[in-house]
Amino acid sequence: MTEQKYIMHWNISKQMYRIQAIRSFGIVSEGEYGGYIEKPYNLSQEGNAWVAGDAIVSDNACVYGNARVYGNARVYGNARVFGGAWVSENAWVSGNAYVYGNARVSGNAYVSE
Repeated sequence: MTEQKYIMHWNISKQMYRIQAIRSFGIVSEGEYGGYIEKPYNLSQEGNAWVAGDAIVSDNACVYGNARVYGNARVYGNARVFGGAWVSENAWVSGNAYVYGNARVSGNAYVSE
């Protein structure tokens, strides 16, 4: 079983929880607050994946591997962000879109499938 790396710290609305690292990993320090997720499925406990800033991951979307979602980014629907991919700034990834490898989605970009 994988050691837990974050907790869903508090409910900011009826659906979203802010996360907090409970151990250091990758570039994340123990105690650091992250972004927001709707449920544990949205962010893997494995690897160095992280949601930071005011970023939100919801619905059946999942962030895993060494991926990062940060800034004001949104990942939702059935989207997947994994590998070493980054989604940042005001970018949105939705639908059945996959962002992976070393892909970077940023600015005001919108990716959907």
